[in-house]
Amino acid sequence: MKTCLVVDDSKVIRKVARHILETLDFEVREAGDGREALDACIADAPDVVLLDWNMPVMSGMDFLRALGESSLPAKPKIVFCTTENGIADIRAAIEAGADEYVMKPFDRETLQSKLQIVGMA
Repeated sequence: MKTCLVVDDSKVIRKVARHILETLDFEVREAGDGREALDACIADAPDVVLLDWNMPVMSGMDFLRALGESSLPAKPKIVFCTTENGIADIRAAIEAGADEYVMKPFDRETLQSKLQIVGMA
């Protein structure tokens, strides 16, 4: 079973994402900020990370940079999930290591198509 780490400071978003991902046959774990997510990835790397941009403690961008500098042998696919929609923001996320980008609010079909693009659905 594929694994996904949902990283968002909103419990509501994590719950919605978990529900969608579980219907797509993912085993889901959650983290409330980038630091928690980084620790989770180092302990047991998921196949894919659904990553929020704006979070306390460590932002999504800071998480991406830290993950890139980590010694993980296999990096998870990263799907940025955010309300930031500027071209510069999208470019910055991709340059920092994101594989794909999904806008909030998202639905099952949108998330599934993004996961297919990164080879996870």
